[in-house]
Amino acid sequence: MEDDVIIKLLSEDPSNYEDAPLEGIRRLMSKFLKKEIPRGEPLDTAKIQSIRMGTTVATNALLERKGEKIAMVVTKGFKDCLEIGNQSRPKIFDLAIKKPDVLYERVVEIEERVTLEDYAEDPERNITKVEARESRNGTADQELVRGLSSEAVRILQRPAVETVKKQLQDVYDQGIRSIAVCLMHGYTFPDHEALVGRLAREIGFKHVSLSHELMPMIKLVPRATSACADAYLTPAIKKYIAGFQKGFEGGLGTQSVKNESGAKGARCEFMQSDGGLVDVDKFSGLKAILSGPAGGVVGYALTSYDPETRTPVIGNQPISLPYIPSILPGWSGGCLVFRALYSLKKYVADYLQDLTWAEPQLMSRDMGRVGMNMFLRLLQPV
Repeated sequence: MEDDVIIKLLSEDPSNYEDAPLEGIRRLMSKFLKKEIPRGEPLDTAKIQSIRMGTTVATNALLERKGEKIAMVVTKGFKDCLEIGNQSRPKIFDLAIKKPDVLYERVVEIEERVTLEDYAEDPERNITKVEARESRNGTADQELVRGLSSEAVRILQRPAVETVKKQLQDVYDQGIRSIAVCLMHGYTFPDHEALVGRLAREIGFKHVSLSHELMPMIKLVPRATSACADAYLTPAIKKYIAGFQKGFEGGLGTQSVKNESGAKGARCEFMQSDGGLVDVDKFSGLKAILSGPAGGVVGYALTSYDPETRTPVIGNQPISLPYIPSILPGWSGGCLVFRALYSLKKYVADYLQDLTWAEPQLMSRDMGRVGMNMFLRLLQPV
């Protein structure tokens, strides 16, 4: 049996197949099962142990601005937080500054507010002691509670349920089916975000992104940008996955493998922006932004070895993880990767078409058609 089988397919070729990864799997199975599997016939997952793949669906949707129509839900008084941003000026002397785009079409301001009781600049270093709460329901009548970060949180105003329902219903009536929720100090006190999320699902929103679930970290702006990116891209990811799963008989993912009735399912994991794998059922838009480029970096690192010493190398230069000096040119949705950082805990902010988001990821830079042509010229011999 051959050690390596390489199949090259066009990403899009509707006259021959609907989905390139599915077509590649069909051809591989036909080869190893020694029988031709007709196109369009569901593939038998009993013959598949696992599938691991990356995708540029989210990358392309973000580059082309073809994501879902979304609304952002934020604490009253902060509707312009993403318009203002963090005041960074990477091109301070540019005479034609382009204002960064936002992904949402509407902002809903919720009348709620919590604040941290203590502050870091206090010279006395006073720390308010609060009893740990047993459950979220136990804060109904409390004004001072202990947050998830062990900080003392004072509840200044609770959201009015009926008012929030009316606001969300107005958004739903406008045809918006995906929302991003990011409230002040939601990373340590997520109760109000959870309430908004529950009401939104009851109304019928198909996707709800809560910032404390996606990125439970301090700072409102990066949490809000991450929640908006997830709400904007996840519907496209779910639509793609649903179409991909239709090509298999027994289903994909951990749950299908555990299912004892029907055809046996197969494990299916997608590459995340940070270079790690996640089950298909937990794959979301925020995790998928750099899925394709990250897969290239990881594959490059794991397959470039000196045949004698088994030392990871690219060209004649040795590689020492966690830093991988590499160049991965791409045509559409591709990137030029200078250094891959294997650290799931490090917060990295990256820019893609004037958008920032917070998510563990491999450090990369976009390279469009012009950059690709320049790179190819550099490769030509003098």
